[in-house]
Amino acid sequence: MLDGKELAAYIDERFTSTLFRLEQLPVYDVAANGDDLARYLAGEPGPDMGRKGPWLDVIRDEVSRGLNTYRVHVVKGPLTDYERFEFEWGFALNAEAGEHIRILDLTEVARPAQLIDEDFWLIGEDHGVRMYYNDVGNFVGANPVVDRETIRAYRAARTAAWNTGVPFARYWRDHPHYWRERPAA
Repeated sequence: MLDGKELAAYIDERFTSTLFRLEQLPVYDVAANGDDLARYLAGEPGPDMGRKGPWLDVIRDEVSRGLNTYRVHVVKGPLTDYERFEFEWGFALNAEAGEHIRILDLTEVARPAQLIDEDFWLIGEDHGVRMYYNDVGNFVGANPVVDRETIRAYRAARTAAWNTGVPFARYWRDHPHYWRERPAA
């Protein structure tokens, strides 16, 4: 099983055109977020840009080199505090930097039959990585997938999730009740 650094190296070695991520958990306890979740919940004005800024630069650099990252986060409303944080302080900024993000809200649409019960990365068309988390969303490890049948299932899940999900900006615009800072009525 790959740890975080090994996973990053595995992806970097194979990411030559497209990278797709399917997320299905309501909470991820990600060390890379620093203390931003606590700051978000405490009403602080924005993420730590000393931490977030370099990641946005990575996204912009990848886009400038013709590398495209796609993500679908499957949710079932109402959103958790973590999902609200992820959308407002993560996805909004990542999308502006060039990441392609869609939301698949299973309270609004039927679950696609091709969707599988795994979090995974699909690197290009031929390399998969299954992600493992514990019950509270801590990353446990990742396994490269070499089985062609599983890769086909990942491709089908990617296509179904992408085609059923809605662009992040539209989803966020249409769900202001999830915003931490709500517009004046």
